[in-house]
Amino acid sequence: MTSFAATPELQDVVDFALEHETAWPRSMYHPEGSYVGNVQWNESGPWSEIIGPVAERGGPSGIVLHHGKRVAEWGDADRPDMTFSVAKSYLSVLAGLAVQDGLISDIDEPVGKTVDGPHFSSPHNARITWRHLLQMNSEWSGEIFGKNDQIDHHRQSGVGADNSRKGQLREVREPGSFYEYNDVRVNALAYALMCLFRRPLPDVLRERIMDRIGASDRWTWQGYSTSWVEIDGKLLQSVSGGGHWGGGMFISARDHARFGLFVSHGGEWEGQQILPSNWMQRSLEPTPTLDKYGFLWWLNRGREANPKLPEDAFSAQGAGGNFIWISPTDGIVAVMRWLNPADLPDFLGTLIAAIRR
Repeated sequence: MTSFAATPELQDVVDFALEHETAWPRSMYHPEGSYVGNVQWNESGPWSEIIGPVAERGGPSGIVLHHGKRVAEWGDADRPDMTFSVAKSYLSVLAGLAVQDGLISDIDEPVGKTVDGPHFSSPHNARITWRHLLQMNSEWSGEIFGKNDQIDHHRQSGVGADNSRKGQLREVREPGSFYEYNDVRVNALAYALMCLFRRPLPDVLRERIMDRIGASDRWTWQGYSTSWVEIDGKLLQSVSGGGHWGGGMFISARDHARFGLFVSHGGEWEGQQILPSNWMQRSLEPTPTLDKYGFLWWLNRGREANPKLPEDAFSAQGAGGNFIWISPTDGIVAVMRWLNPADLPDFLGTLIAAIRR
């Protein structure tokens, strides 16, 4: 485990991260035995069972890159840990690969046109497009891998979220008309992408991106015990878009940093354009149903934008205090693991001030 900082100002950033650790238990279970996610999201009932792997977490860790150069590091940056919904932004990039390959010819085309089976064939779900899934406003309805979309009805996310009504059935609206942070629908996207590639998504990500950008071989991406699907005569596991019911990505801060740098370059690496040249630009356009959200990326835009941070800043965010934060204006890629989410604005303010000195 190492700590590294190039300047006293950035040592203040490191100290801040180490001193503001998330309150989540390191075991991922509260003393009475409840999974941390079930407590976080006020979740109980028939769909709340943990069906994917869960791993004890490490302590705070992270890396800051400035114009591609490491300028700060803290904690065990090589330790693979659960990263929860940061995985959603990896799914967004995989959708870009599907566009690059011609597997998705038009993101406004209904998913059911190229993905067979029951999940996108009902009169309601047949109208859902790739754009809807990427913007979290698909209103996909049904059950997949033993989880029903109702479990995340009325769900709120972020610091101070009110999930007192979470899981109460509501009327599903027209696809594209209503934003809701719903992990079942993200899992439906992961399944649909696997059907296009005809391969496990971790294999595609590793071969097409992670190995090419120099990531380690220690990261994994897990699904559920219930998410095995037969494709072309082979059993493949569909991965989850987070650790809501276990599973998801188990990855280090260092590998996140490489991925963040790749994304900050618009999907280009060492002179090769891996993603469509305009994919990240499209991914970071505010959606009509939530002006601080893009294609599974969080934006510093709209009514809730932080005026102290660059307008073009964007991030991947996961529960428990997991972040990849990117500021193109300042040339910053910052990865924070297990930082108390309520302290993120102050952390970023400290970081920006230190970089700009």
